[in-house]
Amino acid sequence: MEKVLVLHGPNLNLLGEREPEIYGALTLEEIDRRIAEHAGRLGVTTRSVQSNVEGELVREIQDARTWADGILINAAGYSHTSVAVRDALAAVPVPAVAVHLSNPAAREHFRHVDVVAGACRGVVAGFGWRSYVLALEALTDADQ
Repeated sequence: MEKVLVLHGPNLNLLGEREPEIYGALTLEEIDRRIAEHAGRLGVTTRSVQSNVEGELVREIQDARTWADGILINAAGYSHTSVAVRDALAAVPVPAVAVHLSNPAAREHFRHVDVVAGACRGVVAGFGWRSYVLALEALTDADQ
């Protein structure tokens, strides 16, 4: 695995100021920097994209089929509602891992169902920014 798309969904552009008691104090830019540094140690390059628009996330997933070897996706609020994002992941032959900064199972009831995760190889949740690094490790593990 050489190239990974890191896809961030709605409101993640507000990390660092949005509910830091849940999502932490790091900005999205800092998280992306840490992901890229870790990816570099694994011999992987990343391309990070954030969008608040469902259709843009779908477009990025579809485009990834032409260049990416894997996808890390934090669909954020769309995790619980977006059949379109889920179907895009199922439609492309690129393995994906779903990421959550918090633990949805420990939060509000409506967050307990993750429709996007059903189209992913696995889910890493509840470890803050480290969820991305753990997901990257799992995605790039050659023994899978």
